[in-house]
Amino acid sequence: MARRCAITGKGPMVGNSVSHANNKTKRRFLPNLRTIRVTLEDGSTRKIKVAASTLRTMKKNA
Repeated sequence: MARRCAITGKGPMVGNSVSHANNKTKRRFLPNLRTIRVTLEDGSTRKIKVAASTLRTMKKNA
């Protein structure tokens, strides 16, 4: 399963780890995914992975 938000499509980003000596090595910034249950129109439930920032926006707009 890809590390990707099911609603917004937010995925991993690439950046640098910078040491105290200013050495740079590549690293990945992974999204803060949470598994939630969503009720579909037909009444069935399904688990989807959603970013925590998306959950905050959903609660704000609800």
